Amino acid sequence: MFKCLLVDKDDNGYRTSCTQLNEDDLKQGNVLVKVQYSSLNYKDALAITGKAPVIRSFPMIPGIDFSGVVEQSDSDEFKVGDKVLLNGFGVGEKYMGGLSQKAKVNSDWLIALPEDMSPLQAMSIGTAGYTAMLCILALEKYGITPKSGKIIVTGASGGVGSFAVKLLALMGYSVVASTGSSDQHDYLYDLGATEIIDRAELSAPGKALMKEQWAGAIDSVGSHTLANVCASIKYGGAVAACGLAQGMDLPASVAPFILRGVSLLGIDSVMRARADRVVAWQKLAELLPASEMQSIAEVIGLEQSIEAASKLLNGEITGRVVVDVNN
Repeated sequence: MFKCLLVDKDDNGYRTSCTQLNEDDLKQGNVLVKVQYSSLNYKDALAITGKAPVIRSFPMIPGIDFSGVVEQSDSDEFKVGDKVLLNGFGVGEKYMGGLSQKAKVNSDWLIALPEDMSPLQAMSIGTAGYTAMLCILALEKYGITPKSGKIIVTGASGGVGSFAVKLLALMGYSVVASTGSSDQHDYLYDLGATEIIDRAELSAPGKALMKEQWAGAIDSVGSHTLANVCASIKYGGAVAACGLAQGMDLPASVAPFILRGVSLLGIDSVMRARADRVVAWQKLAELLPASEMQSIAEVIGLEQSIEAASKLLNGEITGRVVVDVNN
């Protein structure tokens, strides 16, 4: 038996509880992992509270990421005792997730934990940091360097945005942070932002082409914000888009793309190829040693994550929430 969060929905309604299951209840996958840490992401909070239809089948263990140690393996890629981590692939949505003491998953969903990274450190970074790094690597691949000019990060005080600001600053970029949280300015400057603008400057309908301001962008907001960011990118620049906090629509013009050669780079973190995952996590291990993460992450127990999910959706949590599933 092992402890986990379990979300269920039936004639009695929608509910999440901390309960126990048997290993036989984990039917997916060929590698059994003894989970050490998971984390609480926005999608996890939606799943736990039922505020959005994230979960595809019930009952479900939520948790879109985790780190731990291989306990059983029918795969040639991983052996008992290997330290591993996982992000995405429908875990916590279609397949039993990481807010649990045990997880059984397909071997090709896992990657080896970077040698210099602890399981706690990995989940302190979590899906948010991993997604931010995928965005930065996409801009780099496109040719955007610190010498290219300023990079704007929208939704900068959110999970992905915060990591994007910090990582870009550590890599030598000049970062403009866009946020609607006036009380987060000191936090963003501490992360490495050199300039802060109010999100209201970008969130309303704008022109097809606007003043060229930034060499590149990382956008987790979508909708009018993404359209205005694209309209304000310098000639030959690029925008890495990874979120939809403002909306899924894109009320934009083709003008920035055909008149200024701007590129829109779509970033998916869920089904990303393993090779890209390995590169991203290795770079994260180099840039974010454990000492860098201590002030960012709060560690809570498994049962506490139910209450924390509501707080996260209400904007009452800043920084990362790591879940010690064995506490």
